[in-house]
Amino acid sequence: MLRLSSALLLAAGLASAQDAALHWMPVASPKIEVAGLPSFQENHGEFWRLPARSQDTFPKEVWNLSLDPAGGRIRFRTDSPTVALRLEWTHPPGSMRNMHVFGQSGVDLYVHNAYWGTAIPDQDAAPGKVYEHVYFRGQPRVMRDITIYLALYSPVKVLEIGLASDSAIDSAPPFALAKPVVFYGTSITQGGCASRPGMSYQAILGRTLNLNHVNLGFSGNGKGEAVLARAVAEIDASCFVLDFSQNNSDVDSLAQVYDPFIGILRERHPDAPIVSITPIYSASEVSGSQHYELMRALIRKVVSQRIAAGDTHLQLVEGTDLLGPSRADGLVDGTHPNDLGFQWMADGLAERLRKVLGL
Repeated sequence: MLRLSSALLLAAGLASAQDAALHWMPVASPKIEVAGLPSFQENHGEFWRLPARSQDTFPKEVWNLSLDPAGGRIRFRTDSPTVALRLEWTHPPGSMRNMHVFGQSGVDLYVHNAYWGTAIPDQDAAPGKVYEHVYFRGQPRVMRDITIYLALYSPVKVLEIGLASDSAIDSAPPFALAKPVVFYGTSITQGGCASRPGMSYQAILGRTLNLNHVNLGFSGNGKGEAVLARAVAEIDASCFVLDFSQNNSDVDSLAQVYDPFIGILRERHPDAPIVSITPIYSASEVSGSQHYELMRALIRKVVSQRIAAGDTHLQLVEGTDLLGPSRADGLVDGTHPNDLGFQWMADGLAERLRKVLGL
């Protein structure tokens, strides 16, 4: 049993006396799977997205963002009539103007791919303060597939999982493929501005295609540095999806990193599918800005040259086919998708990934 703070928050919708008989188990328990965080074991159970051994090689901003467990999931099956979590957030909910607190700090629970609820911290969240959140209680005794989606923009720890003491627990059903799809990119990749973690486009794709995924989106810092390319290449993936460009200051800075990034991936993974996505539509283009169109042209050029040179496992997806000018209602601030935009992105990518992966 993990040592917990004595300051357990008990408020509306949280744990109560009727849950006193719950059996609390650590996430590292048998039959419980942590998905989407390849360095979880190496990082000694920390919910970080990059390996701590390489911390000093990453830009500071990237490392700090990697502490947000975007894309991390906890999976298991149980017949427990109650499912609860003990969680610890390191700080109060963020103050992003374009993203709801549920999207920044929330921890979602899904049952059989259906959304059931979200846990969030209050303004007093701090290291050592432990929250108990009951997602459901009093349900029939049937086996359920449980998936817990971790926060997109806030460090959070799931300390323990609470189930009825006499409940059964089993491993989650296997994914369609043993290896994950790895996404590298920007704030859009990280999940901005989904209303909650289960609504990022990778999470939607994962449920649609039964795929594991790794989210290596870094808000404002998905710039394609070689050190990040090497970190991405460390992962044994079924496919790599490159969704970066917008964080580069201009097309010249993108040109310096885009082809080398693919080259580093190819050194380690000569036959792995790589899907390159050009920028989705931005409302700034209404006024005639060519910033993103120049980046689209550069990515098209790099991809076409590599395909012409014999790379048969590289494909291009036009971001404007996923979310284009006619779908501006899918943007929350002119740049970042809302839930509707992420649904459109997932719908557009699903068939391409299905073909690329042979599903």
